[in-house]
Amino acid sequence: MKRQEQVLFYQFRDEGTLTAACKTLHKLGIATKILPAEAWREKVGYLLGAKGYQPAKVKDDDNFVFPHEVMVLQNIRNKRLDEVLQALQKAGLPHVRFKAVVTPFNILWTLRRLCETMQKEHGALTKE
Repeated sequence: MKRQEQVLFYQFRDEGTLTAACKTLHKLGIATKILPAEAWREKVGYLLGAKGYQPAKVKDDDNFVFPHEVMVLQNIRNKRLDEVLQALQKAGLPHVRFKAVVTPFNILWTLRRLCETMQKEHGALTKE
Protein backbone atom coordinates (compact mmCIF):
# COMPACT_ATOMS: atom_id res chain seq x y z
CA MET A 1 0.00 0.00 0.00
CA LYS A 2 1.38 3.40 -0.98
CA ARG A 3 1.78 5.81 1.90
CA GLN A 4 0.05 9.18 1.65
CA GLU A 5 2.41 11.91 0.51
CA GLN A 6 2.04 15.15 2.41
CA VAL A 7 3.68 18.57 2.52
CA LEU A 8 3.48 20.93 5.49
CA PHE A 9 3.90 24.67 4.87
CA TYR A 10 5.17 26.89 7.66
CA GLN A 11 5.69 30.67 7.66
CA PHE A 12 4.48 31.26 4.09
CA ARG A 13 3.16 34.82 4.04
CA ASP A 14 2.36 35.25 0.35
CA GLU A 15 -1.15 33.88 -0.25
CA GLY A 16 -0.58 33.66 -4.02
CA THR A 17 2.55 31.57 -3.62
CA LEU A 18 0.86 29.30 -1.09
CA THR A 19 -2.23 28.82 -3.27
CA ALA A 20 -0.12 28.02 -6.35
CA ALA A 21 2.04 25.57 -4.38
CA CYS A 22 -0.98 23.75 -2.93
CA LYS A 23 -2.70 23.58 -6.32
CA THR A 24 0.45 22.15 -7.94
CA LEU A 25 0.89 19.53 -5.22
CA HIS A 26 -2.79 18.54 -5.28
CA LYS A 27 -2.46 17.85 -9.03
CA LEU A 28 0.33 15.41 -8.11
CA GLY A 29 -1.92 13.71 -5.54
CA ILE A 30 -0.07 15.18 -2.56
CA ALA A 31 -1.96 16.37 0.53
CA THR A 32 -1.01 19.77 1.95
CA LYS A 33 -1.38 21.42 5.32
CA ILE A 34 -0.72 25.05 6.22
CA LEU A 35 0.63 25.38 9.74
CA PRO A 36 -0.18 28.26 12.10
CA ALA A 37 2.62 30.45 13.49
CA GLU A 38 2.54 28.70 16.87
CA ALA A 39 3.06 25.23 15.32
CA TRP A 40 6.76 25.38 16.30
CA ARG A 41 5.79 23.97 19.72
CA GLU A 42 4.45 20.72 18.27
CA LYS A 43 6.26 17.53 17.33
CA VAL A 44 6.54 16.94 13.59
CA GLY A 45 4.65 13.64 14.02
CA TYR A 46 1.70 15.45 15.60
CA LEU A 47 1.64 18.06 12.81
CA LEU A 48 1.55 15.26 10.23
CA GLY A 49 -1.37 13.58 12.00
CA ALA A 50 0.63 10.45 12.88
CA LYS A 51 -0.84 8.09 15.46
CA GLY A 52 0.35 8.29 19.05
CA TYR A 53 1.26 11.99 19.15
CA GLN A 54 -0.35 14.38 21.61
CA PRO A 55 -0.51 18.18 21.40
CA ALA A 56 2.26 20.03 23.24
CA LYS A 57 1.63 21.65 26.58
CA VAL A 58 1.82 25.41 26.03
CA LYS A 59 4.20 27.40 28.23
CA ASP A 60 3.54 31.13 28.34
CA ASP A 61 7.22 32.03 28.67
CA ASP A 62 8.15 30.17 25.48
CA ASN A 63 8.73 32.22 22.38
CA PHE A 64 10.26 31.35 19.04
CA VAL A 65 10.34 33.25 15.77
CA PHE A 66 11.54 31.65 12.56
CA PRO A 67 11.36 34.17 9.72
CA HIS A 68 11.91 31.72 6.85
CA GLU A 69 9.45 29.71 4.78
CA VAL A 70 9.63 25.99 5.53
CA MET A 71 8.39 22.92 3.66
CA VAL A 72 8.28 19.54 5.41
CA LEU A 73 7.82 16.64 2.98
CA GLN A 74 6.47 13.26 4.10
CA ASN A 75 6.82 10.07 2.02
CA ILE A 76 8.42 11.97 -0.87
CA ARG A 77 11.91 10.75 -1.76
CA ASN A 78 14.43 10.19 -4.54
CA LYS A 79 13.03 10.61 -8.08
CA ARG A 80 9.62 11.58 -6.72
CA LEU A 81 11.22 14.39 -4.71
CA ASP A 82 12.95 15.66 -7.86
CA GLU A 83 9.64 15.48 -9.73
CA VAL A 84 7.80 17.43 -7.02
CA LEU A 85 10.45 20.15 -6.78
CA GLN A 86 10.54 20.51 -10.58
CA ALA A 87 6.73 20.83 -10.69
CA LEU A 88 6.87 23.61 -8.09
CA GLN A 89 9.60 25.37 -10.06
CA LYS A 90 7.64 25.07 -13.33
CA ALA A 91 4.62 26.56 -11.56
CA GLY A 92 6.75 29.67 -10.97
CA LEU A 93 7.18 29.29 -7.24
CA PRO A 94 10.18 31.02 -5.69
CA HIS A 95 12.91 28.75 -4.33
CA VAL A 96 12.29 27.61 -0.74
CA ARG A 97 15.63 27.28 1.06
CA PHE A 98 14.35 25.44 4.11
CA LYS A 99 13.00 22.02 3.13
CA ALA A 100 13.10 18.81 5.13
CA VAL A 101 12.13 15.24 4.32
CA VAL A 102 10.55 13.44 7.28
CA THR A 103 12.79 10.72 8.75
CA PRO A 104 12.28 8.24 11.62
CA PHE A 105 14.39 10.64 13.72
CA ASN A 106 13.05 14.11 12.93
CA ILE A 107 9.42 12.97 13.17
CA LEU A 108 10.07 12.89 16.95
CA TRP A 109 11.41 16.46 17.02
CA THR A 110 9.46 19.64 17.56
CA LEU A 111 9.09 21.86 14.52
CA ARG A 112 11.28 24.36 16.38
CA ARG A 113 14.14 21.86 16.61
CA LEU A 114 13.74 20.97 12.93
CA CYS A 115 13.86 24.66 11.94
CA GLU A 116 16.90 25.34 14.14
CA THR A 117 18.71 22.30 12.74
CA MET A 118 17.99 23.34 9.15
CA GLN A 119 19.22 26.86 9.89
CA LYS A 120 22.49 25.51 11.37
CA GLU A 121 23.00 23.19 8.40
CA HIS A 122 22.21 25.96 5.93
CA GLY A 123 24.69 28.24 7.70
CA ALA A 124 27.38 25.56 7.53
CA LEU A 125 26.75 25.03 3.81
CA THR A 126 26.90 28.72 2.92
CA LYS A 127 30.14 29.52 4.80
CA GLU A 128 33.09 29.98 2.53
